[in-house]
Amino acid sequence: MLAFFALLGGLGLAILVDWLLFAPWVRAPKRTSRIKTALQQAGMTNVAPAKFLLICLGCGVISGLLTFGLTGAWLFAILFFSFGTLAPWAFLRRQAAKRQAALQEQWPEVVDHLRSAIRAGLSLPEALSQLTSLGPQILRPLFRDFALDYRATANFRVALDQLGERLADPVADKILTTLRITREVGGTDLGNTLATLSAFLRDDVRTRGELAARQSWIVSAARLAVAAPWILLLVLGTQPAAKDAYMTPGGVLVLALGIGISVVCYRIMLRLGTLPVEERVLS
Repeated sequence: MLAFFALLGGLGLAILVDWLLFAPWVRAPKRTSRIKTALQQAGMTNVAPAKFLLICLGCGVISGLLTFGLTGAWLFAILFFSFGTLAPWAFLRRQAAKRQAALQEQWPEVVDHLRSAIRAGLSLPEALSQLTSLGPQILRPLFRDFALDYRATANFRVALDQLGERLADPVADKILTTLRITREVGGTDLGNTLATLSAFLRDDVRTRGELAARQSWIVSAARLAVAAPWILLLVLGTQPAAKDAYMTPGGVLVLALGIGISVVCYRIMLRLGTLPVEERVLS
């Protein structure tokens, strides 16, 4: 019994020392998957990541079966099964990039509306809710959801966090963080801050538009260069002689090298021709 109480006392002393000397253990926040982030950025919030993976698999199976029916070669079928599986992901990334570009052009207008509403004496929830009818068309449904969330919860912070998740945009994070800090801390410089932010966003949109116009041909050339050889391969696969040549070990090696070179060159050209994307610091 004495040993039991001694052990219990030692355990209590160890817990006390741990509480005094060491920081509390905090679980690291769970990182959002790339698929979920891309779906949010593309505005497809009603599509679950698991459903998107099923779509990718279905596209790959259809592409593989069509290729096998056209060429009769299992090697080509496997190859185009891979291409078909990656096609929805490429489409999703393209839609996300287009939506992000469209949002970047609309944010200065949103900031101007918020500034005017705040100067007119509206509260921050009222100013954001007003964008359901006065904001840009692409953003009105999202601000309508914010208004519904705020009415349901009466919690500005929760509704603002949900709006940020739906927008999934780094510029939106800056605007919403500014509004959150103003709501919690207070201050009279919000109008000047929003005016400065609006001017900065307009300059950024103008600069990015000029650079994108100059570099768009690089991205187009990269896509054409990586797609043309494989389209030609599919056409050659309908010829028995070409199909038999590629079914040999040497042909398989050539295809493997071709895939590797295509991927590396495509990534290099995209790296050179794509403007840097601002990362979300609050995701």
